[in-house]
Amino acid sequence: MRRFVIGDIHGCALTFRQLVTEVIKLSTDDRLYLLGDLIDRGPDSKGVLDFIFELRKKGFAVRSILGNHEEMYLQAGNSRQIMDTWIANGGLATMRSFNADGPGDIPQQYRSFLQSLPYYILLDDFVLVHASLNFSYNDPFVDMEAMLWQRDCVVDRSRIGGRRIICGHTPVTREKLEASLKSDRIMLDNGSVFDGRPGFGCLVALELNSMAVFYQENIDS
Repeated sequence: MRRFVIGDIHGCALTFRQLVTEVIKLSTDDRLYLLGDLIDRGPDSKGVLDFIFELRKKGFAVRSILGNHEEMYLQAGNSRQIMDTWIANGGLATMRSFNADGPGDIPQQYRSFLQSLPYYILLDDFVLVHASLNFSYNDPFVDMEAMLWQRDCVVDRSRIGGRRIICGHTPVTREKLEASLKSDRIMLDNGSVFDGRPGFGCLVALELNSMAVFYQENIDS
């Protein structure tokens, strides 16, 4: 059983599909974990979610955690300020992909799926979290905001069962990403939507048993 973790997809549905079907060639014996920020910025957030639904329907084991972009979308209807922040961070692209005039126009099945996402996933050897953990608390799992937004983190493995952290959220170059593979905090966001910047522009999958890294250049933009 292979175990794959994919970083921030950000609405890049074609890139996501290519990585899963042609690069890692996911099988129903594998496990696939997604690090959140499935939506926003890229052109087809709806397509990303539809592909997840399609994989699950076909019997693939796919799980995702909540990212700060999903949280912004879920809260956008409650506050003008949050709505403006979401729009400024790629929410308009998400609404366009649904042909929606506002977050309330996005069909309930998509909202319900995003509402169901956990803040983190514990594996035997890793903690999967979108952004970070706050080790200033005795229990680093009590700070939900840090899991969605915090960028800096000094990992104390003794408080997370000896595990290492795997996260997205902060785009890093391919060089920094690969250097992180030997650290206590593996960073898998290569900024797939930033395909014009040197060192960025790929969607990344990490296979946990072999620690092999797979890259797919952005083909959405």
